[in-house]
Amino acid sequence: MNYREAGEKLTDFRRQIGELRKQMRSVQDSVEPQVVKDYAFNGERGAVRLSDLFGTQEYLFVIHNMGAGCRHCTLWADGFNGVIDHLQNRAAFVVVSPDPPDKQCEFARSRGWKFRMVSYDGPGFAEDMGYRRNGQFMPGVSVFRRVGEKILRVSDTGFDVSDDFCSVWHFLDLLPGGSAGWQPKYSYAN
Repeated sequence: MNYREAGEKLTDFRRQIGELRKQMRSVQDSVEPQVVKDYAFNGERGAVRLSDLFGTQEYLFVIHNMGAGCRHCTLWADGFNGVIDHLQNRAAFVVVSPDPPDKQCEFARSRGWKFRMVSYDGPGFAEDMGYRRNGQFMPGVSVFRRVGEKILRVSDTGFDVSDDFCSVWHFLDLLPGGSAGWQPKYSYAN
């Protein structure tokens, strides 16, 4: 297929993806929120409740992160760091992982992350939200809304390689052969 024909075909696929996003938005708007309890976490300054993580915002993004041992979760978090100011203008944002707060803080400093992190405080939250299965933590995002004293989960989705939450994969898709087996590293120094 020549360059122009391929470009037209790809443009049509991107248009179709845009149409699918509109349909997804419509379904998302019709979801009945799930009431959740006010879970406890451990933060850099001690215990913190889910309700505390909203600050003054009505909405809260909670990123389910597998911790410092996961290169893919690190790649996603590196990307969030670049858009955190924009996101926090609309909703509160926090990354949760099973790592203890001191390890989270040390790792976040080494990466230059600007967002807040908290640690799962015992069993419950990750399992209840569907981001721990068979003892294994899973990556993703849940969005919560605070309405008075109630906390509602209004949406969530898991993360996976080449999803919409990490632009690196989309850039690599523009290369011949795509990612060609590329995997993220913690550092690219020679």
